[in-house]
Amino acid sequence: MAKIDVNKVAEILKKNHIDPSILRRVIEEMNLAVQPDSGEEEKPPAVKKQFAILLSDPEGRMPKNDFVGWVVQLPDTESVATVTERICRSAYDYNTTKKGRLYPAKTIGEAIENVPAKFFKEADVWVKTKTPVLVLKTDNEIPKE
Repeated sequence: MAKIDVNKVAEILKKNHIDPSILRRVIEEMNLAVQPDSGEEEKPPAVKKQFAILLSDPEGRMPKNDFVGWVVQLPDTESVATVTERICRSAYDYNTTKKGRLYPAKTIGEAIENVPAKFFKEADVWVKTKTPVLVLKTDNEIPKE
């Protein structure tokens, strides 16, 4: 079935000299029919996703142990070496609040998990994962076969 815009239908009806009161009622009914029902389309629940950090280690310099880490973002113009400093500054600011005095952040992990995002935003750092994720390493090669 072809779909047509309600405004185009109104223009066609006006060209055919339809009574304005009837035209208004028809347009109102069409607008009501076009509106989607709120309970009709239910989306399936979102699939939970996991972040991971993939580390390139072609020379095998990293130890064989597993690592965990957090995914964060900061402005492109800033050095990544300042991430730890920014998180510490956010934790200091949080620890001066009433809730921070009751439940202070003592480690980087506690700060990332417990400090609200507004403190990180003030320091221009955005935490993407509140819980630590596994860091994977690769030799950066695709096997030939």
